[in-house]
Amino acid sequence: MIRKEILTQAEHVQNGRGIVKTYHICTKEELGKVGRLYGRVVLDPGCSIGWHQHLGETEPYYVLKGQGTFIDNDEKAYPVGPGDVCLIENGQFHSIENNSDEPLEFMALIYNL
Repeated sequence: MIRKEILTQAEHVQNGRGIVKTYHICTKEELGKVGRLYGRVVLDPGCSIGWHQHLGETEPYYVLKGQGTFIDNDEKAYPVGPGDVCLIENGQFHSIENNSDEPLEFMALIYNL
């Protein structure tokens, strides 16, 4: 089967700012019991995904384009850009924000442990 990615948009994700655009590569149903998200995420300038925790799952981000700030479980802010991998382990908190003038684009995969 060949199809295009499926765009969803959500406002104030995890109490973040602005709109988060997610281009789903696989739907939650296609992922079955292994996970709930596999997609390309785009944050326009000024947008963010708010501080939240993952329980019983993990989520790596792989930054494709743009610049942003990743806030890790230690509540420290780290600059991120193309090629950076942000690892969120079971039980950890995190957030990410685009504080640049260009879109921030990254791959996200939420999978169950």
